[in-house]
Amino acid sequence: MSETNRRVVVTGAGGFLGRHLTLSLLQQDFSVRGTFRSAVRGKQAKMALEERQGQPAGKLTIALADLESDEGWPEALKGADALFHTASPFPAKTPDDPQDVIRPAVEGTRRVLRAAADAGIRRVVLTSSIAAVMYGDGVPPYDERNWTDADGTFATTYYASKTLAERAAWAEAETLGLDLTVLCPGMILGPMIGKTAATSVGIVRNLLNGRYPAMPKFTVPVVDVRDVAAAHVLALRTEASIGERIILAGQSLSVVEIVAILRDAFPERAGKLPGMTVPNWTARAAASMHPGLAMIVKELGRDNRVTSEKARRLLGWTSRPEREAVAATAESLITAGLIV
Repeated sequence: MSETNRRVVVTGAGGFLGRHLTLSLLQQDFSVRGTFRSAVRGKQAKMALEERQGQPAGKLTIALADLESDEGWPEALKGADALFHTASPFPAKTPDDPQDVIRPAVEGTRRVLRAAADAGIRRVVLTSSIAAVMYGDGVPPYDERNWTDADGTFATTYYASKTLAERAAWAEAETLGLDLTVLCPGMILGPMIGKTAATSVGIVRNLLNGRYPAMPKFTVPVVDVRDVAAAHVLALRTEASIGERIILAGQSLSVVEIVAILRDAFPERAGKLPGMTVPNWTARAAASMHPGLAMIVKELGRDNRVTSEKARRLLGWTSRPEREAVAATAESLITAGLIV
């Protein structure tokens, strides 16, 4: 990317990752237009970013656009050189109708990429997920050649939405002649900007607030939100990343390991943390009463390791220790007053 072409659009700029990506871009002197579903969300995000920066976000402008509507996208994308598409629905519980998540993810991706092409944008960096990687063919550690089977045994509604949206993005990019890079992060943790807690951050919040009486035998690759944001900028600047999908994740941590990190880093909170693991059969029986368990019940005890060798080799990407990501999440929640 030419250093003179520094006008970018970030969809979902009010989200957990979106805010960090916007901050990283502003700190590197990009002009950023962030898309939001409402003016209130845009104002809240801009205020939070300015508080984090300690100065006005003069190169950030707000555009109103929704994944489920054509309105606003031509204006949001006009005059931009590149697009970061991070926006995607992430449910806190399994929806009654899977299409409530799948439809906006897939159709929204198509809508945004077509609008980008209409606006003359060719360069796109899209945020997918390891949810589109780990639940189909292959064996651990999974890599970028692996794809989730959207109709398979392990495919929750969210996993299917990310898989189908990414496949739609690749198809649209080929049709429209876009230079696409897709990044597939693990479970994103780390400090919040403001008080917007993502679903992934909510897991740590619930642990610290004593919402989980016991720990399921579940593991997930973890990555710090600051490192994911950095990888997006690296991808934009790395011509060799065009046409590539790239995993961003570190060690796969179990809930037991996450709790141990929290107990060690915040001993004063240890009394509310769960102290025992729950057998898989018990977790499966309880899934109907606990939305969080329902989302992971099919993969209890499963090996969910992935490799980020490609990100390190192709992008020169580095990442913080997983322990730091977990501890930073907790510290951020405590500072925000979200831990009781």
